[in-house]
Amino acid sequence: MAGKSRSALNQLTEKPGPSLLLIFFSQFKDFMILVLIAAAIISGFVGELSDTLVILAIVVLNALLGASQEIRAERAVAALKKLAEPQATVRREGEWLRVAARELVPGDIVTLEAGAHVPADVRLLEVHSLKVDESALTGESVAAEKQSEALSEVPLADRRNMSYLGCAIVYGRGLALVTATGMQTEIGQIAALIEREKPEPTPLEKRFEHLGRWLALLALIICAFIFLAGVLRGELVIEMFLTAISLAVAAIPESLPAVVTIALALGAYRLVKRHAIIRKLPAVETLGSVTTICSDKTGTLTQNKMTVRHLQADDRRLAILCAVLCNDALLKGDQLIGDPTEGALLTFAEQEGFKKFEVEKLFPRVFEYPFDSDRKMMTTVHSNPEGGFDAFAKGALGAILDRSKGADRQKIQEAAQEYMSSGMRVLALAFKHTDDMRTLESDFTFIGLVAMSDPPRPEARSAVELCRLAGIKPIMITGDHKLTALAIARELDIAHQEEEVLEGFELEALNDIELKQRAENIKVYARVSPAHKLRIVSALQARGEIVAMTGDGVNDAPALKRANIGVAMGIAGTDVAKEAADMILTDDNFATIVAAIEEGRGIYDNIKKFLRYMLSTNAGEVITMFFSLLLRFPLPLLPIHLLFVNLVTDGLPALALSVEPAEVDLMRRPPRNPKEPITAGGLLFSMAGIGSLMAVGTLILFYWGLKGGGIGKAQTMAFTTLSFFQMSHVMNCRSLERSLFKIGWRSNPYLILAVLSTILMQMAVVYLPPLQTIFKTTALSFQELITIILVSLTPILVVEIRKRFNPVSRRK
Repeated sequence: MAGKSRSALNQLTEKPGPSLLLIFFSQFKDFMILVLIAAAIISGFVGELSDTLVILAIVVLNALLGASQEIRAERAVAALKKLAEPQATVRREGEWLRVAARELVPGDIVTLEAGAHVPADVRLLEVHSLKVDESALTGESVAAEKQSEALSEVPLADRRNMSYLGCAIVYGRGLALVTATGMQTEIGQIAALIEREKPEPTPLEKRFEHLGRWLALLALIICAFIFLAGVLRGELVIEMFLTAISLAVAAIPESLPAVVTIALALGAYRLVKRHAIIRKLPAVETLGSVTTICSDKTGTLTQNKMTVRHLQADDRRLAILCAVLCNDALLKGDQLIGDPTEGALLTFAEQEGFKKFEVEKLFPRVFEYPFDSDRKMMTTVHSNPEGGFDAFAKGALGAILDRSKGADRQKIQEAAQEYMSSGMRVLALAFKHTDDMRTLESDFTFIGLVAMSDPPRPEARSAVELCRLAGIKPIMITGDHKLTALAIARELDIAHQEEEVLEGFELEALNDIELKQRAENIKVYARVSPAHKLRIVSALQARGEIVAMTGDGVNDAPALKRANIGVAMGIAGTDVAKEAADMILTDDNFATIVAAIEEGRGIYDNIKKFLRYMLSTNAGEVITMFFSLLLRFPLPLLPIHLLFVNLVTDGLPALALSVEPAEVDLMRRPPRNPKEPITAGGLLFSMAGIGSLMAVGTLILFYWGLKGGGIGKAQTMAFTTLSFFQMSHVMNCRSLERSLFKIGWRSNPYLILAVLSTILMQMAVVYLPPLQTIFKTTALSFQELITIILVSLTPILVVEIRKRFNPVSRRK
């Protein structure tokens, strides 16, 4: 074994991850960032070193924030290693040895025992009441009963003579042949799928990529046009080159990437308080644009806990005694030791007032026939305190009926069929009092039926209803049987007709185009594998859907990574699911997703608000400079004025807009069209209209200053007017449709504080002598200041008139 190569070891391998340096430099591939770097270089070339340093500082900060998120984004394969049991009992050269599980090879014979984990993929040779919890791999909530007989080719969840790496053995024991190790195991193949999956760009990243290209093109056009216009007018070539470059830099909102990152980080912080942890910042906004949620059933929509739903028995007490005594599980507080089905029986019995340790004192067990797949039943014998022995049996309905006397078979089978058609598992109970141990499993008295299932979470139905209200389609994806899945879907109001359910074998018969067409009407996918889940998510994405995938098991990880946003359960979820996901729910509450959707929609709304604010004000700067050139005015704004406006009066108020309270109709809107550009909703009109209004007001006061006090006074008036215009317009941007006076002035105190702080800084620049020297300003008179304030309020008047006659705002 010592000479064995690392690749052949029974452990999961992974490709070497990128270095920290490579992760950091990969953050600079975004087109918008490249444009900003180019602007910084040009600014330094023309002598504006302060512009260069500020822009580069913002770019580096943005890269550091992005790299810190990405470093934790590729740990899914490493988390899979934790599922492998480190030790195994193996037969080598006729002796049983305890070895490291990673040393196992195909062909080894290993033992399987309750409480351990399966150390590799194995073919079962001998089984003794063996049950294995494969829910993390198959999605089934009931432990799989194993057998050693050969089977024809069947789906993974039905391979009763196989077991798989990492699955927990909950009952019995067995002997098995190792068939696959390491990356060749079922979990290893999932790891390979995860490695191959490339995360989709988020809608926000796509929108800002488009916006960055659009702004860069606009900046180049402005540069070329102003340069040529100035040269043709007779200006010096070098002077026009410097002016054109300054305007191009002003056209791009340098602080936008940092403000967006901070807004997303604040949203992520708020989501922590609502029981959701964001692993990748853009996911905050992405969740708000989701159109479809693909939810795993077991443990997500349901409690992942078998529960007795019905007990049908003439003698209820005798039936409960049977459920308690013919039972090998133990309950220690909230902890279950043993089979989940037997645990459900004990929980039900305790709720009825029967505790196992008390009942067993009265009826001590003296003999048992363990459950096996041939008999499909279990029988235990107990001393009766009044003399003789009581035999209790539980198992499959047919097996119990065949060994019972005097039972109304038709009536019992009809009742059982009704339960099973609702997706419930049915156990039959029987009893006999005997002194003859030789004919133990015959002539039973049929007691009754127990119907059980994994019930929906109490809050899941209301969460599904809220999703529908928000225009989001919920879809259930599960490894369970069709009847079980449809029963839960009906309870949750996800689906009601069999035509809305597609099973795994039906999905396999469809090509990608056919699946894309069928996906429109399918609401439940049953008996699916991890590869199926990937195809489902891909088919929905091909239809233009923004897909969220929720889940908690190993089998969910590839689909979680492929989805636009993966949502993992924090309590019941495996490490694999958590590492592959974008968001983790710390309370495993499906309703938390709805709260996160509301938060995401609010964040996107606020991003559009401060984007409208920043682009409108930047347009005001560019139009001001452009028309001053056409009118043959001196430059109304110096480069340091432009820098102050871009980084101070843009930055603080824009950041405060990111915490603006959500609009009242946020969860009554349909999801955004995934193809809708971020500039939709009148943003370009706002840029042109408000920017022109600011330019006109600024140039009028600049001209007034030129006539009354010279170039220094005029530039100070233009500089202050533009800053005050921005403070006025930021109040307009608090709502895209609702009136400022309906919102109220005090609902966002951070914005009021930001506006007041910016005004104070502007006043300091105008009136404090040391800053006057740096910014080349002169003090304004009281009359000049009041005039500037009155002119700067005109955007509020114009926007309020527009909102007043807008039909959407009138409905509010």
